Amino acid sequence: MKGKILLVTGIAIGYVLGARAGRERYEQIKTAAGRMWNDPRVQRRVDTVEDFVKDKAPDVAEFVADGAKTVVSKVASNRRSTARGASSSSRSSGTRSGSKSTTTRSTSAKKPGSSSSSSSS
Repeated sequence: MKGKILLVTGIAIGYVLGARAGRERYEQIKTAAGRMWNDPRVQRRVDTVEDFVKDKAPDVAEFVADGAKTVVSKVASNRRSTARGASSSSRSSGTRSGSKSTTTRSTSAKKPGSSSSSSSS
């Protein structure tokens, strides 16, 4: 049902915006859309949807916030573990060409000094 409503609405908007039938046809479409929007059956559905959204909005906000916290904590833990792994491996074996982030850091750290030493290793 929701998909059908969205489809019909999209078609109507597209037709209104893309129609080259002139001002008279535009006014007819506008009047018909206004009548449809103001129809008591449509307004009952609008009220039902508004009530549903008002009821569920706090739950959705909490769900999204919890999801965002989970993502942030995973990214932070991945960054910490990557940073620990990169710093310990670069200390133990000098430079490591297999790790892109370590190579990028090494290259950017060597640029101010001399670029010839980075190309010779």
